[in-house]
Amino acid sequence: MPRTLKLTLLTATLLVLALIAAVAWVGPVAHAATDYPEPSPYPTSWEITFDYKTPTRIVVNVPGSVSPKAYWYMPYTITNDGEETQNFIPQFEILTSDGKVHKALNNVPVVVFDTIKSRERNKLMVAPTKVSGEIRPGVDQARDGVAVWEEPAKDMDTFKIFVGGLSGEFVELKDDKGNVLKDAKGETLILRKTLQLTYHLNGDDVYPGEDVINEGEGRIGKNPKVWVMR
Repeated sequence: MPRTLKLTLLTATLLVLALIAAVAWVGPVAHAATDYPEPSPYPTSWEITFDYKTPTRIVVNVPGSVSPKAYWYMPYTITNDGEETQNFIPQFEILTSDGKVHKALNNVPVVVFDTIKSRERNKLMVAPTKVSGEIRPGVDQARDGVAVWEEPAKDMDTFKIFVGGLSGEFVELKDDKGNVLKDAKGETLILRKTLQLTYHLNGDDVYPGEDVINEGEGRIGKNPKVWVMR
């Protein structure tokens, strides 16, 4: 057999083997992605309407601190557009680009809350400790609140905010045999319908608080607002 033909056959064989390997590697990943629970495209349970503003950085002189402290906050309004009273227990978390999760403060320093309330010029805004509880149906029962975090990172880059407590939809996690999964304490693992908001800062940490905050991931503004199971 000519040397050129042998090389051609060898090359073709290697290409086929590489293709098979690539399919074998990609296949399970794609399959796993489709198996992950996703929210229903239509509401299957109660939902609370959530209107919000772009998160903002603020620096406040907090009594007892040797220097001013930086915070991030996001004002919001909740409205029960349903027909029944719902119990609103919000959960706010920021996921920074380094993979760390930062929970919103529950007990926000009074001076921080007052500064935010004054800055937003919203006399109806209530503190995080007072926003939870029953919310009756109707626009006249709407409630204004604010989520507040101690500054999660000097360079925020791309970050996500997760808002829980807005929907009654949930799913129990199960294995491939249909058995309900449980944690170390024996409690059922549950994912709940959660709102995911994505933001991106074009600048860096040189001039904190002065960079433009854009909705969406990166400069293209991809998927700024989606529902996820979390």
